[in-house]
Amino acid sequence: MGKYLQIESVGMVFETKKGPFTALEDINLEIAEGEFVSLIGHSGCGKSTLLNLIAGLLKTTDGTMILAEREISGPGPDRGVVFQNHSLLPWLTCFDNVYLAVERVFAGKEDKASLKKRTHEALALVGLTHAEQKYPHEISGGMKQRVGIARALSMQPKVLLMDEPFGALDALTRAHLQDELTRIVGETGSTVVMVTHDVDEAVLLSDRVVMMTNGPAATIGEILHVDLPRPRERLALAAHPRYMALRSEVLKFLYQKQLKVAA
Repeated sequence: MGKYLQIESVGMVFETKKGPFTALEDINLEIAEGEFVSLIGHSGCGKSTLLNLIAGLLKTTDGTMILAEREISGPGPDRGVVFQNHSLLPWLTCFDNVYLAVERVFAGKEDKASLKKRTHEALALVGLTHAEQKYPHEISGGMKQRVGIARALSMQPKVLLMDEPFGALDALTRAHLQDELTRIVGETGSTVVMVTHDVDEAVLLSDRVVMMTNGPAATIGEILHVDLPRPRERLALAAHPRYMALRSEVLKFLYQKQLKVAA
């Protein structure tokens, strides 16, 4: 796999009342097409800032970001974003929430029948065909997040960006959606960049785990290659020696190396 998403010498400085605040400094990362990469680190290390830069919601102070040989200069349908807050429009059904995104991307190229077909397929992919005509207040938190994932995938983005998408869910729902995401990514071959605080989630889902140093002026501290074979079975991995070793490497970075630096 070649370079697909390139992050080159990226820095981000915010202007505040107390003066300039350097959130990120000298970020260099290459992500291959079809790769699943997690960003992990302590609060304030700039994980979400980096994700927002890739999404085009923020503009870099330094450096460049290139996706599929085109420089990222703002938001675009080639990047689908799933936030911790599902951000569904409460007055629209699940179908209409997804259809809205499909229409924005494909309306000039396809007829209404094709747009509706895309919407049905996206909701079927996340197992929500039965809930298409329900409103957000009529479904659970986990189902809302699945609608958010369907909406992002319906645009056929080059990269799926996820900012702690399961952080507000209970443990069982979170585990179920992690398994669903694994299945969906396996079926679609999506390139994914996900922010998480959960070490087990990062190791279970990722091809690589990018560990960020503490802010301010956060950067990439270490990158862990997760060489566990796919498909991955949660219960089988729970006591797998390699899984435990990888998990231990992330914990060592977060709670020994970084806490020592902070102290």
